[in-house]
Amino acid sequence: MTGKLMVAGGRPLRGTVTISGAKNSAVALIPAAILAETEVVLDNLPVISDVDIYTELLTELGARVERSGDSMIIHPEALRSVPMPNGNVKKLRASYYLMGALLGRFGEATIGLPGGCNFEPRPIDQHMKGFEALGAEVRSEYGSLHIRAKQLRGAKIYLDVVSVGATINIMLAASRAKGITLIENAAKEPEIIDVATLLNAMGAKIKGAGTETIRIEGVESMHGCRHSIIPDRIQAGSYMIAAAATRGDVVIDNVIPKHMEALTAKLQEMGVHIYEMDESIRVVGQPEYESVDVKALVYPGFATDLQSPMTSLLTQAKGVSILTDYVYNNRFKHVPELLRMGAKIKVEGRSAIIEGGTLSAAKVRATDLRAGAALFTAALTVPSGVTEISGVEYIHRGYENLVVNLRGLGAEVWEEEDSLEMSSAVRID
Repeated sequence: MTGKLMVAGGRPLRGTVTISGAKNSAVALIPAAILAETEVVLDNLPVISDVDIYTELLTELGARVERSGDSMIIHPEALRSVPMPNGNVKKLRASYYLMGALLGRFGEATIGLPGGCNFEPRPIDQHMKGFEALGAEVRSEYGSLHIRAKQLRGAKIYLDVVSVGATINIMLAASRAKGITLIENAAKEPEIIDVATLLNAMGAKIKGAGTETIRIEGVESMHGCRHSIIPDRIQAGSYMIAAAATRGDVVIDNVIPKHMEALTAKLQEMGVHIYEMDESIRVVGQPEYESVDVKALVYPGFATDLQSPMTSLLTQAKGVSILTDYVYNNRFKHVPELLRMGAKIKVEGRSAIIEGGTLSAAKVRATDLRAGAALFTAALTVPSGVTEISGVEYIHRGYENLVVNLRGLGAEVWEEEDSLEMSSAVRID
């Protein structure tokens, strides 16, 4: 069965939406928990397909996992390092965090090369560089990585490129290494601070998370704890952008405004009215927007994960905007789909040149998670007709209760399911 998201646009979003826990934290915190030898409880967990896949992965490794609402209880006592060359690891990009976690706890890991969104090859050479610096031997055979170390030892590791994944993976392994590890040119994202907070609560000794230098003093054992995941800044940003694009009035609740500063600044530059509270942000759209230039950068710059939906918003601005992604070379697979909707966009290298105008309904396909966000944002702006977005499984990877939330804000959206045997559609209410 394959799903489609149907959107009848032209309605300003109005009301309040509550943001769930961060996807990019959750997929790192779940494997981090297996470094402990007793029960770990994660609260404010997003209800998304990536979390479901990780639940299955931990079960395959021998852990017992309980789910209750937005909480997960992980019992890692019977965990073992078994080879995982195929299956669920191929479905999830963030399955690579099992490498650092299993290496830290057992001194070995055999993991198939990860899958996930296919918008651009994302090498994991910096992860391997870190593991080798810690004393591990890395071999690649038949599409799997075999990583082993007799004894992990602390080291000074300079990342050639700023990488969230490599920073976290090295943190995981180094937490159980002997001696002190320094990660230089480390990524600074809030999700890294979230992972360090969990690891420290489990008994690790990590300082400097959120800065370019992270210091980790390895420990022999780690214990369980309870941890609440930070709000999802990308999900929050997507709703902020959608509210602006539809000229709506939306309060985004359960958000850390500081995490949204780069986006907030660009929205205000366009003419959107933004009001910040302690744990919420109100976005009030306006009839007209000014064109702006946006540069997607590593944190604290404008998030590359918001580049795609921002493209859709810029089609609503008068004049010409330029959006450049300095994180990924070719993260513009949403552009051909937006062109089907009448957008005027030209891609040149790392940049998309966007001319404002009115979009129209069309049949389009999400090719990755954030491309899906671009398409539902664009569809919400269409003044008449129904936009059909296939590839909805990508959207479910990162947006909890999207249809319910958008409906709660007044949008007319629903999902349909298609089977290969028949072309009937079921409206999911």
